[in-house]
Amino acid sequence: MRWITILVLIGCVAIPSHTKPASSVTRVKRSFHEEPKGYWTKKLIWKPEWVKVWQTQKKLVWKSDWKKIQVPIWKEVQVPIWKEHQVPDWKVISKPIWKEIQVPAWKEIQVPFWKETQVPAWKEIQVPEWIEHKVPDWKEIQVPDKKQVWKPIWKEIQVPIWKEIQVPDWKKIWVPVWVKEGIHGDHYLGKDHHGNEYTAHDIWKKKLIWKPEWKKIWRTEKKQVWIPEKKLEWVSVWQQIWRTEKQQIWRVEKKQIWKTHKKEIWVPKKVQEWRTEKKQIWIPKKELIWKQEKVQIWRTEKKEVWVTDKKLIWKDDWKQISVPIWKEIQVPAWKKIWKPIWQKFWVTVHHHDHHEEWR
Repeated sequence: MRWITILVLIGCVAIPSHTKPASSVTRVKRSFHEEPKGYWTKKLIWKPEWVKVWQTQKKLVWKSDWKKIQVPIWKEVQVPIWKEHQVPDWKVISKPIWKEIQVPAWKEIQVPFWKETQVPAWKEIQVPEWIEHKVPDWKEIQVPDKKQVWKPIWKEIQVPIWKEIQVPDWKKIWVPVWVKEGIHGDHYLGKDHHGNEYTAHDIWKKKLIWKPEWKKIWRTEKKQVWIPEKKLEWVSVWQQIWRTEKQQIWRVEKKQIWKTHKKEIWVPKKVQEWRTEKKQIWIPKKELIWKQEKVQIWRTEKKEVWVTDKKLIWKDDWKQISVPIWKEIQVPAWKKIWKPIWQKFWVTVHHHDHHEEWR
């Protein structure tokens, strides 16, 4: 690298030339007026030129995408209602009936007796007595049972949403850079006072170029993320309840019966006489009593049943939509550049009485 730099510096040094160019040799014509002397030389000029380039532009286009929407639908659900139905039951009523009973009464009779003495004697009589006995009956009791109920709970679900995020991207840009460019060939620099010409070989010049570079940028994109959300659901739970049932029991009732007892009476002895006495007898008699009876009746009860009903719910559905996006396209354009060319022109040399020194 060091030797290349030295060679470039040597090429830029003006080397005196003792040879005259062919263009500087003039021919003397036989005329009254002497033609001007001069020579042809080349000059590097920059000529403008238009070239076709391609530029990157953004164009708004429409892209098909899917959007999540909610649509209403009817869903059949089971709802509880109360339905009336007839169930058999027993009702206790009092019914009047005529019952034949024995009642005591006094009857006058003639009985013999001994006047001398009175002796006691035993006589069998019928006396009423109450006894206890068991009769069947129905008793309402509470028994445990299970009932299915629906309980609302909150359930956590995941729903999708769009979140804007920054993603890295690369963008091509053009930056101006000055570079060195070598110009090959001999270049005229002038003459010294001896008439020697100075030329330079392979000189350098600065050139402005546009260099592509990639710049890191951040663009916004949408990313689908899932967030937690609460949804109300109904779950079935078994709840303990108490229902009423009938159980057969035996209750104690009192019943009237007749028993034979011995009653002490006085009877005469030895002397028999007839006298009027009252004797207790039992005669039949009808008595109105109330008797309880059980009759079957039908009572109305409410029963929980499940019927089908329609409920309006929202269902997730996907809908195709068009979303605008920016698309990079290449479009033609014209760019003005400067192109170096060599132009040939005539240099007139004027002669004076005194020699001019070239500096």
